Amino acid sequence: MVLEAVKSDGMALESASEELRADKEVVRAAVKNSGWTFGWALQFAADELRADRELVMEAVKSEGLALQYASKELRADREVVLEAVKSNGKALVYAAEELRADRELVMEAVKNNGYALQYAAEELRADKELQALAQ
Repeated sequence: MVLEAVKSDGMALESASEELRADKEVVRAAVKNSGWTFGWALQFAADELRADRELVMEAVKSEGLALQYASKELRADREVVLEAVKSNGKALVYAAEELRADRELVMEAVKNNGYALQYAAEELRADKELQALAQ
């Protein structure tokens, strides 16, 4: 029953039991079916699934801001963060500090959303090329 509920509205995962929040099939269905909040159902997943790279990649590809609900390790995973900022440049704010100093990654974020530059490392915020791109 819960699987059908999250297939219709992924945010229904919020009301699921702890056991079902730890069920990868249920969480994957919720992440894929979060309506305009694609990927955000990840916030209700069990911690071990927030650390599941495959599942988190699905979530951030749908909505980059879902990165905020990923494990600390995945917020430091360059590939995961790159997918997140390609989906929504503002996801850079949730990236590990060292990745906010990665020029190529910041450039992708700024290409998607110029406002993302404010979340970059200080030395990159002063980069003329990035500033021009952010305009």
